Amino acid sequence: MTDDAPRFEALDVPPDAREQGGIEVLRAAVVDGAVSFALRRSFEDPATWGRLLVDLARQAARVYARETGMSEEEAFARIRAGMEAESLDPESLN
Repeated sequence: MTDDAPRFEALDVPPDAREQGGIEVLRAAVVDGAVSFALRRSFEDPATWGRLLVDLARQAARVYARETGMSEEEAFARIRAGMEAESLDPESLN
């Protein structure tokens, strides 16, 4: 018997959150080539989301540096360029 149901490949809970508890603030997935996400407001000051997004971009750049021949600096610059281009398009929200 085969299971033809679509699979969702979830990431593991971060070790410090598993040990100390926490609140998930963002979940994102690629579905049919587009990003689908859920989030909760979580912070009193929206500027905290800006810091979170920069931290996320730096983590992503480290992953690219570790898994490809691209340097962390180049990956971060490309991520920033993509963010800038996306921010200029008011119709870009999924």
